[in-house]
Amino acid sequence: MKRRFSFHRRLFLLLLAFSWVLVGCFIAFQYGREKHFKAESLNARLQLLNLRLLDALDEGTTPEAFAARHRDDFRGLRITVLDPAGSVVYDSAEPPEALASLPNHLGRPEIAQALADGTGYTIRRLSESTHDTYFYSAMRGERCIVRTAVPYSLPLHEVLSADRAFLRFMLGITLLMSVAGYFATRRLGHNIVRLKEFAEQAERGDEIGGAEAFPHDELGDISANIVRLYAQLQRTTADRDREHAAALHEEQEKIRIKKQLTNNINHELKTPVASIQGYLETILANPGMAAPQRTAFLEKSLAQTERLRRLLTDVATITRMDEASQLISKEPVSLNEIVAEIQSDVQLLPEERRMRVHCNFAGPVVVEGNAALLGSVFRNLADNATAYSSGRDIFIDLAGEDDERYFFRFADNGIGIDEEHLPHIFERFYRVDKGRSRKMGGTGLGLAIVKNAVMLHGGTIEAHNRDKGGLEFRFTLSKRA
Repeated sequence: MKRRFSFHRRLFLLLLAFSWVLVGCFIAFQYGREKHFKAESLNARLQLLNLRLLDALDEGTTPEAFAARHRDDFRGLRITVLDPAGSVVYDSAEPPEALASLPNHLGRPEIAQALADGTGYTIRRLSESTHDTYFYSAMRGERCIVRTAVPYSLPLHEVLSADRAFLRFMLGITLLMSVAGYFATRRLGHNIVRLKEFAEQAERGDEIGGAEAFPHDELGDISANIVRLYAQLQRTTADRDREHAAALHEEQEKIRIKKQLTNNINHELKTPVASIQGYLETILANPGMAAPQRTAFLEKSLAQTERLRRLLTDVATITRMDEASQLISKEPVSLNEIVAEIQSDVQLLPEERRMRVHCNFAGPVVVEGNAALLGSVFRNLADNATAYSSGRDIFIDLAGEDDERYFFRFADNGIGIDEEHLPHIFERFYRVDKGRSRKMGGTGLGLAIVKNAVMLHGGTIEAHNRDKGGLEFRFTLSKRA
């Protein structure tokens, strides 16, 4: 007669198999899910670089210049530009003379997906030209297709791999469940054996006195352990999902701010460009126009060109502080010289805008920072006062200092601004009086540049109306970088 496994062993083996299959399926699901999320995060970073490349190409920047500027963003970064037909126009990994021999790229998975959906990526594919394996990310533009790639090296493979600590945790939980199941089923099996013995004794009519009581809490304890383990696992999964969602939200917020700035810039560029175009078209359409009127139109075109130049300069400044603040050089800068230069410049303004500049620096004031950006702080504040305050005096005071910072006050005795506008004056393209600001040539970025420059130098800034009239800015600057 073939010997059967005891009930305890059969129940334990069944429970063991069920536990390993269940946890194995969950591990496989979580492994794929986490790997997909990490791939999407890397793709989002490369897509942001693709968007910058498309914007740079639209502004006239060459792919070579863009590649040189961003070669340190990713190790081994490869940049490719294709025309709409799929031919390679530029490839940072290929010499220019080899581009004509490269095959058409329309069949590449990431390119096909970008043409269909706007963006696309491939996690791991062997390059036919370089014979290296890359992670590819492509984006379709209006005039071309751009693609960035990073080598699928051991560090990148580790980035895209699932969290091994999580796998070890799950395997440890599984082993713990197996051990607990063994002792639980052994005790349950022992009780069933005792119940069987009791039944046999009862069938034979044997005296049963002194029979051991049957415990009633084993299944309850097992259930509580399972619920407790599952709740712990659920909390771990929920915490990880929240972290992933927060990281994704942060990346999306950066993309949103970038798009918002681009839209604002496009809107601000339309007015001067349209004005210049209108004046020039009028001159060309009227060859017999009187010389004074022609000169007036050309002067207006020149004024709009100057406004356009200031706007582009301000955009370049604020973009440099946003995207490459760590690359901005710093050195000891004398603020006394900056203020003295501003005093001289203000005295050269037309009489209706000229103001008296009063500087109260007891001695040399030196800050370790960027001379151009520190100059933009005081210059933009002075330009703001002379253009909009309608006051007669500017006051620049060193209000105090400690071991780490200088405290400054920059004020005028003009009309000030309404309280409702104070919380917004440092926002980009925000204007208290839009018509007057544009008429004076303002770009809407001056105070935003001031705030970013102050923050870049370890300080803070705030504005409020003075009791005696006028607007006052209080800000700090760190003495050392």
